[in-house]
Amino acid sequence: MLEKMSEMIKDQLSHDGEITLETKFEEDLGADSLDIFELITTLEDEYDIEIDAEELSDVKTVGQMVDYLKTKGIE
Repeated sequence: MLEKMSEMIKDQLSHDGEITLETKFEEDLGADSLDIFELITTLEDEYDIEIDAEELSDVKTVGQMVDYLKTKGIE
């Protein structure tokens, strides 16, 4: 899942560096709230799920996002 998530993040945020589970959306990727909202929309479309943005208010790293998706049954 990390590889697929990395590709989505790179496309969405025009990031060309390495993305790990420890990568922070705001600090490492420079993502603002609109970027994160757009990423959530992309994830919803990709995995055909609905994501409550409020549930992600504490998600700061790629690893936390991966863990959240796993709770939704995405592997």
